[in-house]
Amino acid sequence: MEHGLPSMKSLKSLKSLVKKRNNSQDGSKSGWMKPFLALMCTALLIFWYKTTNIQLTEMEDSDYPFDMAQESEPVNEKLKGLPHGIIQPRSDLELKPLWSSSSVRSKGVEMTNRNLLAIPVGLKQKGNVDALVKKFLPANFTVVLFHYDGNMDKWWDLEWTSKAIHIVAQNQTKWWFAKRFLHPDVVSTYDYIFLWDEDLGVENFSPERYLKIVKSVGLEISQPALDSNSSEIHHKITLRSKKKIFHRRVYINRGTKKCSNASEDPPCTGFVEGMAPVFSRAAWFCSWNLIQNDLVHGWGMDMKLGYCAQGDRTKKVGIVDSEYIFHQGIQTLGESEHSNKKRRGHASFDSRTSIRRQSTWELQTFKERWNKAVEEDKNWIDPSSSSSKTRRKSNGNNRRLRRGSSSHRKK
Repeated sequence: MEHGLPSMKSLKSLKSLVKKRNNSQDGSKSGWMKPFLALMCTALLIFWYKTTNIQLTEMEDSDYPFDMAQESEPVNEKLKGLPHGIIQPRSDLELKPLWSSSSVRSKGVEMTNRNLLAIPVGLKQKGNVDALVKKFLPANFTVVLFHYDGNMDKWWDLEWTSKAIHIVAQNQTKWWFAKRFLHPDVVSTYDYIFLWDEDLGVENFSPERYLKIVKSVGLEISQPALDSNSSEIHHKITLRSKKKIFHRRVYINRGTKKCSNASEDPPCTGFVEGMAPVFSRAAWFCSWNLIQNDLVHGWGMDMKLGYCAQGDRTKKVGIVDSEYIFHQGIQTLGESEHSNKKRRGHASFDSRTSIRRQSTWELQTFKERWNKAVEEDKNWIDPSSSSSKTRRKSNGNNRRLRRGSSSHRKK
């Protein structure tokens, strides 16, 4: 063998070394490829989950526009024993027959634009309630009757009675019933909630035309105007204007309370009365939370409902003039079946006087609670205050200026 040429043994050793190196490189490639692919799959799964979760959140926020994060965590913890797909967090008030999969009201009717009418009723107003309900049922409304006098059996002779939901509780108010039976989760399928008194005449009212106006002008909280011949008109803003379709404010030049274009507080603007309010779904979510569990007469709450208008109350709250009602002003709550005066021992008991005294006390209590809540909540800013409006206006001007500067730079 010539000098300088590698021996056979050396060539075999070199070949073995190269093979090991190649195997090592192949191994290293497969070693980092597997973790890389796993990482990519994980990233895609996270992206898919986040996207789906955002979409679900947006859908829920359309019904519930308020921040519920503080409540969602403990709720999710309580529901962890259930598979996610089986959870039905909301309900409605549709009657379900035992022998059919569809609701009583929806049989043969397309379930769109669903709305709810809830009325506290007593037997003395049966005729008026009959006329009222007959206006709403053909307009695809669900009807709930709160029987405050305990008499429900005497309503079964009306043709529509079996289509309504009946709730009985002796001597309870409209707001007591609403707080306990109209929870936002239960009525979340309804676009609008009509929470009306029983003594309203609806000869000049159409639910379909009313809702068409409310939607077109963007009223979140509203009420039909009162006929000028109504027996009780407590606030001038609720009085019907014959020349308008709707109005958002009233003008008063006389007396101690004056209202002008500069007025920003109820009852000059942003106000509806408690007899016939109409709430959008989002406005009802807020209003239900405003109702105090123990203050059942609701006095003082009408002055604060504008805070639930989902925006500027001077624009989102209004009175519809073209569809108006007649307020009879008949007071029957608290009366017995026989007499308004009951005997308690040797002294007579006047329920109306006692109810008014209780209502006055509740009004003062509600005001105190509101003031205390405002004082304690350091993060709350009154959206109707002049400083808040000035700040929003300034922010809007700054945004417009920034957009203008940006456009100028692009040119």
